[in-house]
Amino acid sequence: MTNLGTRIANDLVTAMKAKDELSLSVLRMLKSSMQLVVAEHSKDYELTEDEILTLVRRLIKQRKEAAEMYLKGKAADRAERELAEARVLEAYLPAQLSLEKIEEIVAETAKAVGATSQKDMGRLMGSVMAKVKGQADGSTVRNAVSSFLSKL
Repeated sequence: MTNLGTRIANDLVTAMKAKDELSLSVLRMLKSSMQLVVAEHSKDYELTEDEILTLVRRLIKQRKEAAEMYLKGKAADRAERELAEARVLEAYLPAQLSLEKIEEIVAETAKAVGATSQKDMGRLMGSVMAKVKGQADGSTVRNAVSSFLSKL
């Protein structure tokens, strides 16, 4: 089992012992989702760190979207529960890069790939996203790349 998979399993046991209902519920959901992915492959399949992180990101996105829907439906208590679940899941993501660091990476990468105009947006985005994988939100990177290219 990967480091992250082991950490999740250990945190699940800790949440059970502490009777932390929120964490326990979220970690059970995460573990169940992980088991579904394993079942899709084979019983001996082992999830990689990247697959687990992708799954965690997907679950966070689902929680945030549900929270938005609950807020539109005037169910603030349910929205808060969804956001609380997202916060529990966010603990398993790597630290996010600051906007300044993202802009620095964009500038370095633009120089490396020879980006000179908005036409290079796709090529530059692909290179930057590969460098910041899991450490920055795609929309934040897109805004930084677009801003950088518009200044050229």
